Amino acid sequence: MTTSADDVHARSGLRLGLPLAIGAAFAFGMSGAWARGLIDAGWTPGAAVTVRIWVASLVLLVPTIIALRGCWRLLRRNIGLIAAYGLLAVAATQLFYFQAVAVMDVGLALLIEYTAPIAVVLWLWMRRGEKPTSRSIFGAAVAFVGLVLMLDVLSGRSVDVDGVLWAFGAMVGAAAYFLLSGKSDTGLPPIVLAGSGLIVGAVGLTVAGLIGILPIAWNTDDVTYRFGPGYWSAPWFVPVLAIGIIATALAYVLGITSTRMLGSRLASFLALAEVIAALLFGWMLLGQLPNVLQAVGAGLVLVGVVLVKLGEPVAAAGADPLVPPIPNGP
Repeated sequence: MTTSADDVHARSGLRLGLPLAIGAAFAFGMSGAWARGLIDAGWTPGAAVTVRIWVASLVLLVPTIIALRGCWRLLRRNIGLIAAYGLLAVAATQLFYFQAVAVMDVGLALLIEYTAPIAVVLWLWMRRGEKPTSRSIFGAAVAFVGLVLMLDVLSGRSVDVDGVLWAFGAMVGAAAYFLLSGKSDTGLPPIVLAGSGLIVGAVGLTVAGLIGILPIAWNTDDVTYRFGPGYWSAPWFVPVLAIGIIATALAYVLGITSTRMLGSRLASFLALAEVIAALLFGWMLLGQLPNVLQAVGAGLVLVGVVLVKLGEPVAAAGADPLVPPIPNGP
């Protein structure tokens, strides 16, 4: 039996796509820990997310222009989609996530955001009448139990309601990301949607800051992080560049490239590694570590999300192989 060219291409894509997808997840996952350091140093979440998106949009500006290849009519034709993507799926999602990590653990905030697939299933059920499968319903129930354990409400521990609400706001934005990215009839290359959306989000946040809707305050003080038993300080521009270049621009590029090789379904599963990365960086840079009950809850949330995604109809799950995994993170 001879090996076809398609089989060789698939195997090579898997070998290269897997490390790229994991790299994207870990790049996205470090954003919350870097941002929390800036916030603790006196930055507002609005300032941290605005500079993050500006840096990332400038880094992706040239690749976005190259990908357009002079087809500027695509931007005009999809101006509504790009505006919604930039303001809701990019700006609002990341702003809400940074607001959440300002008052709660990074990993827990991201886990709440990662229940977005459940929100997508509910939206498609209410909006289009696409009834979820029994596996998806069971997965949603498992994830809910996990959230209860993760927030540690059963032990009587006080929950920061504001932080939880911000995290759920980020979840709604992430769900919008899935729905908007799933439009396969736009003709927009993924890098163009990401790059143009980042620019729109950066401009929107800047305008909101200038007119006073979004509090923006920043400084040039050194930022302190915890590493093991000790602490270390870094100049303010180190976390800024890390968030903008590594945790956003590079993460988007790696995510888009790996998704083209692996397909959106496998890539979206691998993107769950971002939660592990967020917990890891939260521990390394901030000394945040969930207790045993919260760890069990976190595991249940991940299992529930996986079950929800496994319960997706096959056609819907593989509808658009170019949809990048959730960015987010934020």
